[in-house]
Amino acid sequence: MEQFQANGETRDALSGDELLDIWAVLPTPERLEGFGLLERADAEDFYGHLGAADQLMLLMSMPASQRRAWMRLLPPDDAADLVQAAHDEQRDDLLGLLDEVSREEVKALLAYAEDDAGGLMSPRFLRVRTDSSVDEAIRYLRRQARERVETFSYVYALDAQQVLLGVVSFRQLLSATGEKTIRDVMHTDLVTVHEEMDQEDVGRVFAQHDLVAVPVVDAEGRMKGIVTIDDIVDVVEEEATEDIQKLGGMAALEAPYLQVGLFDMVKKRAPWLAVLMVGEMLTATAMGHFEHDIQKAIVLTLFVPLIISCGGNSGSQASTLVIRALALDELRVKDWARVLTRELRTGLVMGFILGLMGVLRIVLWPGAAEVYTPHYLGVGLTVGISVAAVVLWGATMGAMLPLLLHRIGFDPASASAPFVATLVDVTGLVIYFTVATIFLSGSLL
Repeated sequence: MEQFQANGETRDALSGDELLDIWAVLPTPERLEGFGLLERADAEDFYGHLGAADQLMLLMSMPASQRRAWMRLLPPDDAADLVQAAHDEQRDDLLGLLDEVSREEVKALLAYAEDDAGGLMSPRFLRVRTDSSVDEAIRYLRRQARERVETFSYVYALDAQQVLLGVVSFRQLLSATGEKTIRDVMHTDLVTVHEEMDQEDVGRVFAQHDLVAVPVVDAEGRMKGIVTIDDIVDVVEEEATEDIQKLGGMAALEAPYLQVGLFDMVKKRAPWLAVLMVGEMLTATAMGHFEHDIQKAIVLTLFVPLIISCGGNSGSQASTLVIRALALDELRVKDWARVLTRELRTGLVMGFILGLMGVLRIVLWPGAAEVYTPHYLGVGLTVGISVAAVVLWGATMGAMLPLLLHRIGFDPASASAPFVATLVDVTGLVIYFTVATIFLSGSLL
């Protein structure tokens, strides 16, 4: 409770900004206490800034008599997110808290997939007819604005069938002479997104065109709603968090870290760890295949961690770069040949540098003949060539695997750094002991 104390005394009031700063680290009881300390106007603003799961938690903690007022504070797209976050048995009750118009709007939004443009959009936007004069449009828009539309940045010109014909900014509208029609001042070179476009692709549209809102249309060009920049900011954060967690070798968390229960945390992390463990078991199998060589040249085992780490690190770097480039639309699957060529060149150079370091480390080490046997020159050459080969192999595999997964329809982030590293570990050992067999046969082997 110390978060709500000042000078040793419990505070009677709290600002929404103060509560928002510490919200993520508060347990549920203290969240409820902090929310109760907010003034009503501040609480309403704070409530609107929360995610759907937190809004639902607060709503269900309130007396039933208060829920209607709080539910009706939310615009349709936020209300739809809240309903989606609820259990199936709660959804009808939540929809019943809305007025009839809002309820139908929310039901229409719930028909879309959560991560489609239709699931992100708000059906409330400013609309006018193309034959209206500027003065008539402004008077009409003033009445529309009382209906809590999502944004006042743009006005959309529709025909009788709700087909989008043009768009005009408020600035253009207010600076135009009153007798002009909307058709005279609107722009017809429109940037739109389809209602079933994935949210990640919608984010790219915003980034490419520097938009604050984009209209959502169906296959016939009828306007269904708008997606605003504040929705996309949430999407970008969500997608980036998901990709980073997948890069760490786990399924994406569906809640903030401190709010994930033990069972859910284990469920998200254990499967991938089990898969990686099975992969690493192949390392033991690979070493068992070379057991005879290892018994004859124990010195080779000293450099197994070095070989494994060089290949894994190289593969992790390459996979991370390619996955990020795919996410930013800097790469396409058809660029695979260019990527392969680039990584082959990069891997060769990096392999030469690291391999040379390995050779020098062994050959120039004081007492090398005693530590690495009298055949230390052969050992150094074996390690140097193996490091170079494994680095080249790791860079190539790390770059190609995300492209392959993307090509067959899987999320390239699934080619996470641990997954690539595990694959390279196994193949790296095969490369290492094969090179040793070639260069040390007749001496150590």
